[in-house]
Amino acid sequence: MHATALAAAQHAAENRCHICVVSETYAPEVNGVAHTLARLVQGLRGRGYTVSVVRPRQHAEDNPSHTHDSIVTIVRGLPLPSYQGLQFGLPAGKVLQRSWTHNHPDVVYVATEGPLGWSAVTTAQRFGIPVLSGFHTNFHSYSKYYRAGLLQPVILRYLREFHNRTSGTLVPSHDLRDRLHELGFHNVSILGRGVDTALFNPARRSEEVRRQWEATSQDIVALYVGRVAAEKNLQVAVAAYRAMKQHDNRVKFVIVGDGPLRATLQQDHPDIIFPGLLTGEQLAKQYASADVFLFPSETETFGNVTLEAMASGLAVIAYDYAAAKMHIVHGDTGVLVPYGDRQGFIASATELIRAPRLLHQMRRHARTYATSVSWGQVIERFETLLLNAQAQSLGIAQPSVRYRGMTP
Repeated sequence: MHATALAAAQHAAENRCHICVVSETYAPEVNGVAHTLARLVQGLRGRGYTVSVVRPRQHAEDNPSHTHDSIVTIVRGLPLPSYQGLQFGLPAGKVLQRSWTHNHPDVVYVATEGPLGWSAVTTAQRFGIPVLSGFHTNFHSYSKYYRAGLLQPVILRYLREFHNRTSGTLVPSHDLRDRLHELGFHNVSILGRGVDTALFNPARRSEEVRRQWEATSQDIVALYVGRVAAEKNLQVAVAAYRAMKQHDNRVKFVIVGDGPLRATLQQDHPDIIFPGLLTGEQLAKQYASADVFLFPSETETFGNVTLEAMASGLAVIAYDYAAAKMHIVHGDTGVLVPYGDRQGFIASATELIRAPRLLHQMRRHARTYATSVSWGQVIERFETLLLNAQAQSLGIAQPSVRYRGMTP
């Protein structure tokens, strides 16, 4: 970190700088946004900051809690239509006004763009609190998968207006930053992602798990981890599996996760293995016990599973954007396919299993690379961006921000 930023961070921590994170989703919910936010919050707390969280109620027994000087404010929410398991927060201006009157944040990070996020931005502006926003989910791209394709321009206009009300928008990749700039989003900066290489580790490879899959040590197991839903483009993964199986009948395919398409896929493809929704060490064992990771999604803002698979020693096949574009070297640490090239994806999967030596080398190189991608660097970057937003609101000169050799 730049010396000026480091001094500012130390001063902020010593003075118990209060950062508030507002999100429609948060741990223990299982999705990339919730996982990322939990990492960021834990990292900031570890650096001495007071971090509060505002989120919707997740279940009937959900109650406010107070932990490590951080307050969790729970607000009302409703299920997100056509997206089982997630909620959107209802407007909470009055709740936030009462809370922030008594416990005034120094800076607010709004991670989701629903009614809760909108009211958080409005309330923060009334209090004169600087706000950064995060672009974590491509809702405008999702719309075509949920019978709302005609609303895509409307959703995009809303998202642009939402983010341009804030001091800046944080995105996880270069290509998303560039796309948003072209669409009229202002002050877009990169905040990457890390991976827990102790949890996601080839050492967790389990013969017991492979026996459950009825896979021998010589068999190749393809894996997908994530939401089992239309926007994940799983029909391409299934087609790639079928092509791989034509070459070698011993190939297995495992889909870890849950979602609205799971029942249909299980019925239509009884040979595919569905362990369900898994987390922690159970999930890590599934990763490490497979060989190839199939990830044909075209709607990712990042795709944390890409790094998790690489850290677990899997050869990842993915489209050339988001996390894959940032972290995979084609033919060395994974396979990149031109965005949207369905046939290219299927052909790449088949070609890889025809080259066992290359597959083995790719898996080793993927793991080696992943060990260099730490959450510590990401949290430091997040800290600096928050401090810069606070400094800007106070009219204080800001240091230049650098992140792994890149300017925002």
